[in-house]
Amino acid sequence: MATFSLGKYPHVELCDLLKLEGLSESGAQAKNAIADGLVTVDGAVETRKRCKILAGQTVSYAGQQITVTA
Repeated sequence: MATFSLGKYPHVELCDLLKLEGLSESGAQAKNAIADGLVTVDGAVETRKRCKILAGQTVSYAGQQITVTA
């Protein structure tokens, strides 16, 4: 399981998180994966591409889990 630190920011958008963590090669690929229902946030399918991910949430995609920290 990987972790992603928000640093000084209050949130990160879901599509940006997938790109930043290297789980998708491009923004378009990330958005398509989200729209196709392949990404979960805290165990529930998330289809909002710009969903705000906050500290404490866990994102799963392609067999990888990312826990977001402050």
